[in-house]
Amino acid sequence: MMKKILHCLLSGSLLLAMSSSSSLAAESTLESQLINALKIKQNTELRQAKSRPVIQAYQQAGILSKKSDQRADYVDFYLLRKPASFMGHTLVVLEEEYMDTYVGCCVSPGLGLVLQTSGDTQAVQDFAGKNACTFKPHTDVFDTLKTYGIRHKLPKADYASLSCRERDAQK
Repeated sequence: MMKKILHCLLSGSLLLAMSSSSSLAAESTLESQLINALKIKQNTELRQAKSRPVIQAYQQAGILSKKSDQRADYVDFYLLRKPASFMGHTLVVLEEEYMDTYVGCCVSPGLGLVLQTSGDTQAVQDFAGKNACTFKPHTDVFDTLKTYGIRHKLPKADYASLSCRERDAQK
């Protein structure tokens, strides 16, 4: 009987460890997809991957809702529903800019994100520099979300934004 209980406990621990390890691998894959969509193709202003499949992958993982929290002009704003990270920081908002229907000038396709920073942001700054992105430390995410009418429950913390859109590559 004790042997059976011990076997059940060990099996449960192994399953929990495997599940935890597979969720870490899935998050790592999602982050890799996001990084790929933010990277610029060498000697061009084009990104290495399209943004839509990245958004869909985060939606399928339950990290983003199926519908954006808000759409303004050409930008869909998504608040994360589950924790995810980006280069060692907490990812809190994903922005996808694209033209579905014409609403006026100046669409700048690509992705943007807001991070709750924890410590040094040099790696993100370096990434931005190498990939024709715009990095803004100490961003007032609360004001931005309020401007677009997005309700949130984000903690008071230090935030930064990273924009990797067509317009960023043209600077």
